[in-house]
Amino acid sequence: MPPKGASRATVSRTSLVALSTALAVTVPLLAGCAPGGDGKSGPAAPAAVRLPPRGAGFDYQIGGAYPPPKGVRIVSRDRSDSPAPGLYNICYVNAFQAQPAERASWPADLLLRDARGRVVIDEDWHEPLLDLRTPRKRERVARRVGRWIDGCAEKGFDAVEPDNYDSYTRSDGLLTARDATAFMALVSRHAHARHLAVAQKNTAELAGRSERAGLDFAVAEECGQYDECGVYAKAFDDRVVDIEYTDGGLRSALARWGGRLSIVRRDRDVSTPGSAGYVRRTR
Repeated sequence: MPPKGASRATVSRTSLVALSTALAVTVPLLAGCAPGGDGKSGPAAPAAVRLPPRGAGFDYQIGGAYPPPKGVRIVSRDRSDSPAPGLYNICYVNAFQAQPAERASWPADLLLRDARGRVVIDEDWHEPLLDLRTPRKRERVARRVGRWIDGCAEKGFDAVEPDNYDSYTRSDGLLTARDATAFMALVSRHAHARHLAVAQKNTAELAGRSERAGLDFAVAEECGQYDECGVYAKAFDDRVVDIEYTDGGLRSALARWGGRLSIVRRDRDVSTPGSAGYVRRTR
């Protein structure tokens, strides 16, 4: 999701020709590493999962879909939108927290509660955290998120971006990194079964657990601004898409990683063209 202070938005299967033009990778089931379309290799992923191309033009459209600018080959959009034809499409899913408008639809016992029974809220987004403390609860939450992932697959997305992996850091100590990793592994298993790659969203401190969590590439926000791009680049062999929200962050990301990662500067509201605050730059 965009950094604190930003707002967030809550087709048919892409043709084989379109997938080829995206230079995605089909990975053999038992391969130890996956040869990329650009001649590099990276961590193995399940059969039929297609990985995003490295260093390709990217646009972050989770605030609303619009025709991708020229040169874009990778797009991330909300699960409520449809993929962009002919491109590599990432489906945004809020997997670790409940959207404010959807809070009432969640079973009460799946909302994380403190010792006094109060729901733990991400105050910046007004989103309740989901209770992932036990295997049974993780499975129940994963089933619901799995239905959203099914929708992404049915629309024709190539990958899924489960947001708020770092929710445990906002849980007042009720959730742990181990809880987050265990839940992400469930999400990844379901996504892979639907032939979707899975992105690690932010959470650089857990990049070393990417294999355990079943993650294939990274969607990083402001890794140039906070000098974290190298962490993701190492963990995912340069399969990283980065969104910067300041000109300084964009300059920093491009200075070191411009020839290797997919980098875009967006406005903090991730708004659409024609909006007063719309910003999109790649240099």
